[in-house]
Amino acid sequence: MIRPTRAWQSAAVLAVAALALSACGSSGGGNAAPSPTTKTSATSGSGGGGGGATKGDGTLTIGTLLPETGDLAFLGPPEFAGVQAAVNDINAAGGVLGKQVVQSKADSGDGTPDIAGQSVNGLLADHADVIIGAAASGVSLSVINQITDAGVVEFSPANTSPAFDDPQTDPHNLYFRTAPSDVLQGAVMANMVLQDGHNNVAILARQDSYGELLAAQVAKGIKNGGGNVAAKVLYAADATNFTAEVNKIAALKPDAVVLIAFNATTKIIPTMIAKGIGPQDQQIYFVDGNTADYSGDFPKGTLTGVKATYPGAELTSSFKQTLLKTDPKLKDFTYGPESYDATVMTALAATMAGTDDPTTFAPDIIKVSRDGTECSSYSQCVDLIKQGKDIDYQGVSGPCDLGPTGSPVKATIGIFEYGNDNTYHNVDYITGVIPG
Repeated sequence: MIRPTRAWQSAAVLAVAALALSACGSSGGGNAAPSPTTKTSATSGSGGGGGGATKGDGTLTIGTLLPETGDLAFLGPPEFAGVQAAVNDINAAGGVLGKQVVQSKADSGDGTPDIAGQSVNGLLADHADVIIGAAASGVSLSVINQITDAGVVEFSPANTSPAFDDPQTDPHNLYFRTAPSDVLQGAVMANMVLQDGHNNVAILARQDSYGELLAAQVAKGIKNGGGNVAAKVLYAADATNFTAEVNKIAALKPDAVVLIAFNATTKIIPTMIAKGIGPQDQQIYFVDGNTADYSGDFPKGTLTGVKATYPGAELTSSFKQTLLKTDPKLKDFTYGPESYDATVMTALAATMAGTDDPTTFAPDIIKVSRDGTECSSYSQCVDLIKQGKDIDYQGVSGPCDLGPTGSPVKATIGIFEYGNDNTYHNVDYITGVIPG
């Protein structure tokens, strides 16, 4: 199958259909197998610029470029666990093309400082056919050319920036993601804010491709819904003090604040409280970048009533146990299911293409995601492929249908609320469609 061209125009990509409530359950893997060979990629960069990449050496090598350090380090454990759980299931079912899948792991950091480029060098030297990651959109944008110029697939479980749907971002057609564009999360957030009765809203956002574009989508939705955006204030990604930005927002007396941040949340919230605009003073909203367990960061009750959004269908108890078997210390599960699905879809595409050559199997990543016989595990899907059938993989993260840009065309956004213990619980799930 020839991959459809990525000639979507920006206006088409950014158009969001009406959001419809739906229950979003899904079934997934869980058959654990002994851990496969795992290599830890050195970040010293002995391999350079794609010189280590191979074409179809017979073994599917999964590279992981995920955050072990930096502001998004809390996302690393569930993402690594999701990849590992998928590899376990794939190898328990016989591997890919008769061989066990192997891994090469590396730290992505969060872009400040930039360590991802050296990590990619190491992954390419380890002959990675696909690199699962990065988590941060800004990090992926900084290395996408390095990866895809080497003829290797980049498959992110967590990138949400609309920038990835611009054809110029991925001229090789080798980039994919299981997380939806922030066009969808922005619309859900804006709808929630307005439905909660807030009409004069301030947005405080991290100044990078993730924060700026998500802030723009939230602002657009609020304005389109008849609300007022009192201010859209950006803070530097490497900032350590946020007094000036918080003062600017406090002076405008908004009735709600959308905080688009990473781990800087642990410093921003106390500053907001000191200025009289904390969670006990007005409604605060978080997004996927800062929806985390803060039970060890704040006194009890600090975040009570804070609401949040992040992509992903309901985490079933069976898949949660699968992740916990892989990493019993997990506290957060964000993007673990998406990491699992990205890995399984890559393996299914390689199986369908009959090769681990990334430039050959890349088109089949879209093909296995939609418009075929539904299947919900690697072993079930592989059996269908062996029967000559087209498949439609049903993921543990919800809808996995990918469009021509390699991004989901429909997805689920969870809505959460923080309790007195500074941890979050689900309130609802909303499924939306981004038309192509």
